[in-house]
Amino acid sequence: MNQEILAQAANEARGLAIDAVHACSSGHLGLPLGCAEVGAVLFGESLSYNPDAPKWLNRDRFVLSAGHGSMFIYSWLHLSGYAVSLDEVKAFRKLHSITPGHPEFDETPGVEATTGPLGQGVANAVGYALSGKHAAAKYNTAEHTIFNHHVVALNGDGCLQEGVAKEAIAFAGHNQLDNLILIYDSNDVTLDAMADVSQSEDAELYFTSQGWDAVTIDGHDLAAVASALKTAKADDNGRPKVIIAKTEIGRGIPEVAGTAKGHGEGGANFAESARRGLGLPDGSFYVSEQTRTYFAERKQAGLAGFEAWNATYTAWAAANPALAEELSSGVAKAVPSDLLDRIPEFPADYKNATRASGGDVIQAVAAAMPGLITGSADLYGSTKNYIKDGGDFGAKNFAGRNIWFGIREHAMGAICNGIAYDGLFRASGATFAVFADYLRPSIRLAALAKLPVTYILTHDSVGVGEDGPTHQPVETVSGLRVIPGLDVFRPADPEETAGAWAASMHRTDGPSALFLTRQTVPTYHEASVKTRREGAFYGAYILKPEKGELTTILMSSGSEVEHCMNAAEKLGDGVRVVSVPCMERFERQSSAYKQSVLPSSCSRRVAIEAGVSGLWWKYVGFGGDVLGIDRFGISAPGDIVMEQLGMTAEHVVEAVNALA
Repeated sequence: MNQEILAQAANEARGLAIDAVHACSSGHLGLPLGCAEVGAVLFGESLSYNPDAPKWLNRDRFVLSAGHGSMFIYSWLHLSGYAVSLDEVKAFRKLHSITPGHPEFDETPGVEATTGPLGQGVANAVGYALSGKHAAAKYNTAEHTIFNHHVVALNGDGCLQEGVAKEAIAFAGHNQLDNLILIYDSNDVTLDAMADVSQSEDAELYFTSQGWDAVTIDGHDLAAVASALKTAKADDNGRPKVIIAKTEIGRGIPEVAGTAKGHGEGGANFAESARRGLGLPDGSFYVSEQTRTYFAERKQAGLAGFEAWNATYTAWAAANPALAEELSSGVAKAVPSDLLDRIPEFPADYKNATRASGGDVIQAVAAAMPGLITGSADLYGSTKNYIKDGGDFGAKNFAGRNIWFGIREHAMGAICNGIAYDGLFRASGATFAVFADYLRPSIRLAALAKLPVTYILTHDSVGVGEDGPTHQPVETVSGLRVIPGLDVFRPADPEETAGAWAASMHRTDGPSALFLTRQTVPTYHEASVKTRREGAFYGAYILKPEKGELTTILMSSGSEVEHCMNAAEKLGDGVRVVSVPCMERFERQSSAYKQSVLPSSCSRRVAIEAGVSGLWWKYVGFGGDVLGIDRFGISAPGDIVMEQLGMTAEHVVEAVNALA
């Protein structure tokens, strides 16, 4: 290791961060300055990567969990030779730059995850590590090793105070993800104050209690950082690794270093004196020729390992064509064009909850898509998404397709995001609908980052019954519908459930949530199997057409479609029933299609759903009515709760008759 040049590079990276934050008068200097030596060792020696192939399958993955310190990663990506030019560094936080305020997945080469909310990156890294273990178990052979990379995440005190990180840390230790290395930037400072105002735990004892190996080092000692990383990468003892790096926040700006003021942009006010103190020449955004030469040579040296891996991969693919095709399909997010046809039709007399039909559907989807893995937050028996014969993921079987997340909904969401970021497998996770708020921040980030994650959310309404209002998610479906980029499905029968699952798999540019019932629903033979399945793809469709002149439209989703169907029988021939399994997909259809389902010529409309009513008004208009539940539920048997809260066919008939 060339300590002299890496020390110089560390100071030049500090200079880049100072100048970038000074130029835009915003940003966070504390971590980029405090962790400069960590960055120098990571990108200058330890990590295995190829800047010209940022998605190389066997690269080491680096996740900056403390995403507010984004100038850390932008500086090192630039110095390492990624397609992050000096002009882009200068454009930090400016419109249309690839150096936004927090790292964004698929916007900046080398950025592995969208990290802003603290703690998410830690859990994302656990998902990456899970994906790496699963890939090694599935694809490595006795003759060829194509996956043996490591996942490294850098976090601060703020990340570790967030519950999502603690959930994920426990999961990683229990499942022995020894390909995971966490670097804890332990500078004893949070944004508002010194860290001892809000925390007092012994970090080493905490991590070791969770099944991790822990070591504390001086984070400014290049040799100590390098040694700790080398040991962590070499030790596959079944324990994830944490390197607790004691650092000085804002190092290089004496006026704020080591204090809470060093966290943000305040230190940029001292840019000129800081540059002089760091031994940098006058002028901003300075990088020496020595540093550029060092990283150019490191990039060239790394090509040997990359090319050797390519040769191994070529030999592996030739020897294992089926595995190679499966892996290529996973990376390409390929979905069988006939996936819907591979899901068996349900018997004519089938009558069950959509969580049960969903449990049948996932078996067919899993058979057609070997890259699908699924998990549940300690609720497989209720959510019904266990892949039969898929095996359980864990230290004894990393090839298992069923993940036991435990009661860790938030980590489940963020870990599924990490799997999706890695891009080798399709991830899905399940819990009760009412607990969706525990993973909502992760769902939001999946939508923001356009990750194809599937959330299975059962017990979707007040039909849950006796468990009472704490378990009756009246607001949850609409609460998720307002997240941009998330498709929310609430299928009405088993064939719509099949369509919803297939639509979720075919969607590769964003997440989907499947809300499924605990209570039994009918199977609607008024429309063909094809119509109902395709209806999920369209988002809304005519389930029961009018028999004469159209006078009234009834619409609903999920279990309340039954009330529309029964009401239509009582109201006469001019009534159309529209099932709306997914509002978001319906909104993406052409105006002509939407008019064919909900023609503007018919304003006599009633919608019913066992949840808050607000979002349905855009479909019924001022001339219609919405029957919803704009209050919390009741503890009683589900059918009684439904009746007490107006979820009946009779209530639909009354609402229609009350319209002009």
